[in-house]
Amino acid sequence: MHSPSPRSLVDLPIRRLNRGDLVPCADLCEDRGWPRDEHRWGLLLSAGTGYGIDAPDGKGLAATCLTMPYGPDLAAVGMLLVAGRYARRGIARRLMRHVMEAAGDTPLALYATEQGQPLYEDLGFSAVGLAERVGGRFGPVAPAGSAPAAHSRPAVTTRPAAAGDLRAMVRLDLAAFGADRTHLLTRLPAFSDRLQVAEEHGELVGYAALWPSGPSGVIGPLIARDTATAQALVTALAATTDRPLRADVDARHKELLGWLAERGLGPLSRTTAMTYGIPELPGDAAHRFAPLTVATG
Repeated sequence: MHSPSPRSLVDLPIRRLNRGDLVPCADLCEDRGWPRDEHRWGLLLSAGTGYGIDAPDGKGLAATCLTMPYGPDLAAVGMLLVAGRYARRGIARRLMRHVMEAAGDTPLALYATEQGQPLYEDLGFSAVGLAERVGGRFGPVAPAGSAPAAHSRPAVTTRPAAAGDLRAMVRLDLAAFGADRTHLLTRLPAFSDRLQVAEEHGELVGYAALWPSGPSGVIGPLIARDTATAQALVTALAATTDRPLRADVDARHKELLGWLAERGLGPLSRTTAMTYGIPELPGDAAHRFAPLTVATG
């Protein structure tokens, strides 16, 4: 079959995605060398707004992008994927322009790979931070020759989250993230394998989720009062699975990154946090250790 010209590709219609597109979305992830993650796509398409371009050869999707709304003051952009056979033909730029127009005056935030960052910069996004993806088998004992563990305060109490914790979780999350994520947090119990909270003297001081992605378990979101609380939550979640773990940790949290490295979670990749329409990400980065996923912020 004759391959469409670049001109015809960028003229293809953009449509809204729905849960019926789960398999084509997962196929596109696999095409780009990512885990299929139908589980994650189910969450993203139910809580966010997906956009797609059908492949002109009739084989699934040529491209996808997703926005996750957080009220009028912020929307996250993620899952900008183009099938390998249609790469470098202007589809990603067209889809991003469409998403930006649909967002109107709402500020945008995203995590960019090294390959995608030049496109976002050209569209007016500015770099505001970094996230370090780490992964591996979590172990309680540091490998021989590694640096000693960083000093931390006494451990807080952690336990599985209960239905009555939601209001306190939303309050804590709002201060850390800077926007209302209630529509995501209410979905976490069904989405995650484990949802854990940390508390001290009856006050909730952190929470974290563990959810499946291919062969790994992903820790995120990770919201905590301090590094010691984040460590306690990670330790509790790691004890519930025999899968290797993965997390996208805000690079400003060097103490947590060092502690994770000592326990077997080494660097995998890096993404750049970028914003459009606002100079910085909202919220308090001191309490925001890892996103749910880089697709949602």
